[in-house]
Amino acid sequence: MSTILEPGQIEASAVMPPFLHLPPANLFELRAARLQHLAEGNALGDYLWLVARLCRVQQLLVDNPPGGLPVAEERQRLCISHGLPPLAADSLVREGPWLVWLTALLEHFQAEPAGPLADALVTLRNSDDAQRKGWGIALLGGQYDAVPAALVPFLGAALQAAWSSWLLALPQPELGPAGSLAQCPACGSPAMAGVVRNRGKHNGLRYLACSLCACEWHVVRVKCVYCESSKDLRYTSLDDDRHAPGKAPLRAECCPGCQGYLKQSYLENDAAAEPLADDLASLALDMRLDEEGWHRLAPNLLLAPG
Repeated sequence: MSTILEPGQIEASAVMPPFLHLPPANLFELRAARLQHLAEGNALGDYLWLVARLCRVQQLLVDNPPGGLPVAEERQRLCISHGLPPLAADSLVREGPWLVWLTALLEHFQAEPAGPLADALVTLRNSDDAQRKGWGIALLGGQYDAVPAALVPFLGAALQAAWSSWLLALPQPELGPAGSLAQCPACGSPAMAGVVRNRGKHNGLRYLACSLCACEWHVVRVKCVYCESSKDLRYTSLDDDRHAPGKAPLRAECCPGCQGYLKQSYLENDAAAEPLADDLASLALDMRLDEEGWHRLAPNLLLAPG
């Protein structure tokens, strides 16, 4: 049984909970396996299988990095001492050290000789670094209209592989909270989803998963990560009819104050849950919430909205 810690209990605790939860070195292999499992019987099964293939290429790149950590130690220290993310996405995406990761991903990912997937790869392979950088800047900036939708999974996969590798290469990062609850302390990107953990020192704690580098950071539960309200939060799931109240493995925390929502996986109900995989597999929930007037503010870099 997980211990549910409310905001006041956590903040009053004499022992602060661990702030960071770093991704495992085999993150993308685990993600691929989860995607394949979730693809069975899912309306988006073919897409989940495609993303699983991309994840295995991401793992190959992380295991054999095409480029090293692009942030010098002095820059890391300065950023951390000033409360800034050492892997700041808004600057590094413009500096371009991630472009070699995209080149490597395109070299390793094989597709059928014809069809929409092949066409997307041809477009990417025929583009130059300036165009690729422009697409990357637009994608991380949430300007999806500036990126051909078919290119998003490949650009997002390259960006994620690069930043996750750099995060794991940081020497024991001592990071603190960013400017907002939903902002990653390592790279400054927005959270993609939440995870309520169920083991050891993380038991009962909510961590937000970064949409870019996969860093996870602690944020107290029962609080909207966007407007910080704790009033009248609603939790909804597509599985409400199949589970006892509060037992669905994935639920959206909906805030009536700002009309925003964030999906959360509860590991005590499904220990194999993985933020990106479970987010993609539950897009039907996003569609339902959109129809009800709720707004998704969390990006998933492997799928263009709409």
